[in-house]
Amino acid sequence: MRLFANDLYRNFAIGFVIAAIGVGVANAEQVGDEMASPAHAAEAPMAPLAAPEFLIAPVTGEAD
Repeated sequence: MRLFANDLYRNFAIGFVIAAIGVGVANAEQVGDEMASPAHAAEAPMAPLAAPEFLIAPVTGEAD
């Protein structure tokens, strides 16, 4: 009895195919629900502008 006989690989392949079919059947109903119309982005909210009394006026005579 060998550790990696040819039937071991064949059994792994058969198990992989059966599991892939099972996953496909389990997710078949959800595929139709995911195909929806594309989403549209909302408009960006406008930030409130600062009141004039809070604006900093440049000082005259100073070097930049």
